[in-house]
Formats: sequence, C-alpha cells, structure tokens
Amino acid sequence: MKLDVRRNDGERRYELVSDNGELIALIDFRVTNSVIDLFHAETNPAHGGKGYGSLLVEGALDDIRERGGLSVRPSCSFVADFFGKHPEYADLL
Repeated sequence: MKLDVRRNDGERRYELVSDNGELIALIDFRVTNSVIDLFHAETNPAHGGKGYGSLLVEGALDDIRERGGLSVRPSCSFVADFFGKHPEYADLL
C-alpha cells in the first residue's frame, strides 16, 4: 500500500491517504497569524498501531517547514509527544 500525506486546506487538515483513496489518518489544524495549531490527530482504528500517525505528523511538519513562515503549536498530545521524540523538528516550535 502506497501512502501520501496531503494538506487539505478546505477541511483544514493534513491527511494520510492510501493509493486507493482511503483516509488512514488526519491532523486538524487552524492558522492564527503566523502560528499553525495542530490540535487534533486521529488514525482510522483499522490502521492503529502501525506507525501511520507518526508518518503523518512527519509529513505535515515537513510541509510546514517547506512552506515557511509558520511556527507550530502542538496542542494535540500525540503531536507534542512526536516533538519530544524528534528534536530535529524543534525549530518549528
């Protein structure tokens, strides 16, 4: 199964989607001034425990870094835990 991380601005979320179009995981966000608040992450229960949530967070943070101009507020505990385990993303905080 091939997976793709995409930013869905209409729904204000990042999505991890399989090559057959199935939504595997999502992170809801809101942007205020120059801060993007990642406030809710959720993985489809059928795909839990496989590392897909971390894959999505990594992809979202890479996208935020590439776009530039925003710092991240990890209001979601899962996203905050990811930052604790991956100091290479600390510059986004």
